[in-house]
Amino acid sequence: MKQFFVHLLSKWNLILLPAIVKLGFWGAFAISAVDASTIPVPMDAILAVWVWNDKPNCWLYVLLASAGSAIGGLLPYGLGRAGGELFLLKRVNRQRFEQMRDRFARQEFWAMAIPSMLPPPTPWKAFAFAAGVFEMRVPLYLLAVFVGRIVRWGLLSVLVLKLGPDAVNVVAHHGPLVAAVFALLVVAGGIAWWMKRKRAATTNPAA
Repeated sequence: MKQFFVHLLSKWNLILLPAIVKLGFWGAFAISAVDASTIPVPMDAILAVWVWNDKPNCWLYVLLASAGSAIGGLLPYGLGRAGGELFLLKRVNRQRFEQMRDRFARQEFWAMAIPSMLPPPTPWKAFAFAAGVFEMRVPLYLLAVFVGRIVRWGLLSVLVLKLGPDAVNVVAHHGPLVAAVFALLVVAGGIAWWMKRKRAATTNPAA
């Protein structure tokens, strides 16, 4: 059995990965959509190769992969919304179910954005399914997934540009920490931009 998985991995590295990488920008969208909707793929590793091979356009891969993940994630979301409450109750007790419902009711954006920032083995599809069960608004769901993926894959791209494709291992082993740091930087930048804009409006009310 071990030899079978080793053989499968070698086929992935030698045949499938090079073929996928050749798909370019729209490949990032398509593969990410497949990963979010049905078949899990090592998206971080694939994206790292794309970014490393096409450094000037790395942001396009991040944007399209994030958009693909948001769109593809509508499948598990839709399954949850179509009647997943009973399915979920079979796997968690009523108290846990109510806690999850309350979390989505209070902070539905972050309840979906934070899991979208985290690398595997985060059970992302389970969160997407739960978002459907608790009837998270579709536009907000798409935005939360898109923003979370931008944070995750934006950070990965920065690390790849600095460290090379092996940066995937850094994210895999320290994913929650580096995602939290990057998210704090994004929030700090947003606050700084807002304060600068507010000062400009105070200084020049007619603008």
